[in-house]
Amino acid sequence: MIDFHTHTFNSDGELLISELARRSSVVGYEAVAITDHCDFSNVEELISSTLKVKSYIEKYYGIILLAGVEITHVPPEAIADLTGAARSLGAEIVIVHGETIVEPVAKGTNRAAIEAGVDILAHPGLISRANVMLAKEKGVALEITSRRGHSLTNGHVAKLATECGARLIIDSDSHTVSDLLTLEAAKEVLLGAALSESQAEIVFNNNRELLREVIK
Repeated sequence: MIDFHTHTFNSDGELLISELARRSSVVGYEAVAITDHCDFSNVEELISSTLKVKSYIEKYYGIILLAGVEITHVPPEAIADLTGAARSLGAEIVIVHGETIVEPVAKGTNRAAIEAGVDILAHPGLISRANVMLAKEKGVALEITSRRGHSLTNGHVAKLATECGARLIIDSDSHTVSDLLTLEAAKEVLLGAALSESQAEIVFNNNRELLREVIK
């Protein structure tokens, strides 16, 4: 499993970075990104904290650890600037907390994230076809999530992305140990989003391709 969306107690998760990495390794993860919630107040601290432990975790736990952030409830007009700041600080993955239907995310967040060229638009809710087409053009991945609440619109996201040819990936949005996904559990989430077996395999390949792009 390759998971680009997880949280530690540096935001609203329950685990240390080291513990999350170890738990992920034991479950069978090949790679995990630490993407705690960020705005301008903590972006430097979050990226630095992951980079500090990256080399020894990869050495001793046998898992690829990616330093990232999830830009969360930031005004759409500021997303591009914060994306640039995160990348300049060494972020290997930048995702944006999309317009999930279970939180009051500002309208325009999905569009702003795609225009900023982030890596992943997380749980984008009832994303429009126009924004899905733009995501395809910009190479921004759209997330299928196993996270309770955010997953309510997985079927909508999967349908439009499949029709438009946009890249889909699957993530756990893990906040605790029980949120981590086995490959079998991830496959069930994809099938539950009305994707076929072959389409599910394409999603897994998309995760692998994105990882290769990030670590090249």
